[in-house]
Amino acid sequence: MTDAATAATAAPAGLDLPALQRFFDTVVADAGPIRAELLHGGRSNLTYRITDGRSAWVLRRPPLGGLTPSAHDIAREYRVVAALFDSAVPVARPVALREDPDVLGVPFCLVEYVDGQVIRTRAELHALPAADITRCAFGLIDVLARLHAVDPAAVGLEGFGRAAGYLNRQVRRWHDQWTRVATRELADLDLLHTRLIEACPAESGASIVHGDFRIDNAILDPGDVGTVRALVDWEMATLGDPLADLGLHIAYADPAFDPVLGGEAASTSPRLPSADALVERYCATSGRAVTNLPFYLALGCFKAAIIAAGIHARHAQGMTVGTGFETVGSAVPLLVAAGLTALSGK
Repeated sequence: MTDAATAATAAPAGLDLPALQRFFDTVVADAGPIRAELLHGGRSNLTYRITDGRSAWVLRRPPLGGLTPSAHDIAREYRVVAALFDSAVPVARPVALREDPDVLGVPFCLVEYVDGQVIRTRAELHALPAADITRCAFGLIDVLARLHAVDPAAVGLEGFGRAAGYLNRQVRRWHDQWTRVATRELADLDLLHTRLIEACPAESGASIVHGDFRIDNAILDPGDVGTVRALVDWEMATLGDPLADLGLHIAYADPAFDPVLGGEAASTSPRLPSADALVERYCATSGRAVTNLPFYLALGCFKAAIIAAGIHARHAQGMTVGTGFETVGSAVPLLVAAGLTALSGK
């Protein structure tokens, strides 16, 4: 039995390791026999660490049975990472994009593995000194400001999206996603959708937006949590209103988000700086004014609720890989309620 065939017996779901080995033999210079492990499964694009024992890479592919295709665009994710690689925004080095399905049956992309720490749970965050927790939170805001300062045309992303009308499109698009993934009726979600349409302001500006900016989508320096080594999970990146990123980042601090990650998410920790402190830091670092924050918070909750609904739908169909999905569905009405509260200004 070949090394590749032996490894295939232990290949995680969603990977054909012999086919991937042939791809590596063609595309990655001097790659040896590879093995793979699942890093994350089913909440967004599936993420695997690939290694030949000397070097390591990260492979991203769509979820099994993905129901919201625009939210799992591998080519889009790879394009923005490749564009930002030489910018002030830390990202992994791009290696390869495969858009046709002849290797794995779906598109996938490959980037270099970035060594560092990812803080996902409240327990992991609370193991840090209070000063480091604050430095970590402000370091993330500083990177977000640097992302929003990048000129899309200067990095070849001038056609990456349509910034004009972004907020209205977001409200419409995420409600359309809800019609695809809903497993139950939820009148409050329809109410939040209506109120977002009514309250939608003019865009505050235009920039590259990450689309899912939160603490566990950043790889931090192993020795300094205030330094971001790479932002990851760019599948929803586009051109749009930068305050949508800030609003979503703050929305993830609501305890309603906890069930999405199977428990106490790091982003909901009360030891993180307050929303006011984060906004003040963002204003100082970016030079942007933050207005209409209740709308952006509510939009963030709306989006997070529908993302959670999509994860729940895949889990109900047996299409998730890994564990910790049993509680995700319970987050949907909680996030919707948080969005209605935010929009009311209470």
